[in-house]
Amino acid sequence: MENIVSINRRPVDRRSFMKSGLLAGGAATIGPVLLANATAAQGQDHHHLDEGDAAILRFLAAAELIEADLWTQYAELGGIGSNQPIEIDPTQELNLYQIALSNLDPDGPQYIASNTLDEVSHKNFLNAYLESKGAEPVDLDEFRHLPGSSAKGSTGIGRLTNLMELNVDTSWFVRYRSATNPDLGATFPQAITLNGVTAIPRTDADFGVLDPTFNVPGNAHIQAIANIAAFHFAAIEQGGSSLYAAMSRKVKHAEVLEITLGIGGDEIAHFLEWVDFSGNGVQNPVAPFTDSSTGLMFPNFFSPLNPKIQPSLIFPIPCEFLSPDLPHVSIIRPLTDKFAGAKAAVNGLTASGLFIGQPPEFFKKLQELADAADAASRF
Repeated sequence: MENIVSINRRPVDRRSFMKSGLLAGGAATIGPVLLANATAAQGQDHHHLDEGDAAILRFLAAAELIEADLWTQYAELGGIGSNQPIEIDPTQELNLYQIALSNLDPDGPQYIASNTLDEVSHKNFLNAYLESKGAEPVDLDEFRHLPGSSAKGSTGIGRLTNLMELNVDTSWFVRYRSATNPDLGATFPQAITLNGVTAIPRTDADFGVLDPTFNVPGNAHIQAIANIAAFHFAAIEQGGSSLYAAMSRKVKHAEVLEITLGIGGDEIAHFLEWVDFSGNGVQNPVAPFTDSSTGLMFPNFFSPLNPKIQPSLIFPIPCEFLSPDLPHVSIIRPLTDKFAGAKAAVNGLTASGLFIGQPPEFFKKLQELADAADAASRF
């Protein structure tokens, strides 16, 4: 008989480091050397941005507008509360999408709400900073016309992004458990194939019907949607981690580098939480299960154990860096323009199906912003 997942809250062994605040501090330790180099390299008026720095910040602002748009959709349907710590009341009525997300981590709905507020703050800050320096901010409002979910909770406003026809790249799950590096030519398979899938309930029908015995196909269907979302969360945030690191290598002005390091560190914090979160969807007690509505199957990655996709390996495995002759080291990867730059980010997001329905003008604008950012140089 098919193993139907139980839509029920469960305790999850949390990684306390995520709540300690140490992560951002660790990321910041690389700042002094880079800031000193950037200060030496700058030769500009304090009140005006270097053209390359402005291009970098404009692309990052566009990326954050896109992130804020997709995270807002997740928050409307799967988030809860505010950016303040909230104890989820067991008697509080949650929709089945929120409950399915809570199966992966009881704090999942709160994390989604918090991640959303972070991305909104990033896009607001970057555009305000650009304006404060006399540079043009980024506005994508003319492209907010994509239809989102019509399920209960959705505001029904026009969207920049499409979360209902995704091709989720899950190769990051393998990459960060590998001792090889894409910047040095390594390639990685998909941890699980997620093509043409929805990461949010499209209509109320996707919620299914909660049955006390949990033996209804609709429960497995909404859990599958939540699992897809979990892998997409991490796919987005690992891309942001690499993008900010790649852009930081090009920055001239110390203050701009402070911005890219600061926001980039927050993206890393997001990524590590969602690595843990997505891994909970491919182990007991959630997996294995099959969505009888679509046939999508989520296996238990511990059965049999494969170190290349072991869920509990949430920190980056040390890998090659700069040269195969140097010792392996734990790092963000990729870091080069080819795989982590602005054009690479646009190509990856486009291939994921996130922009299905957008007109050619949208892609033209993103490409122009990406070309300018990648052309920037700190020398």
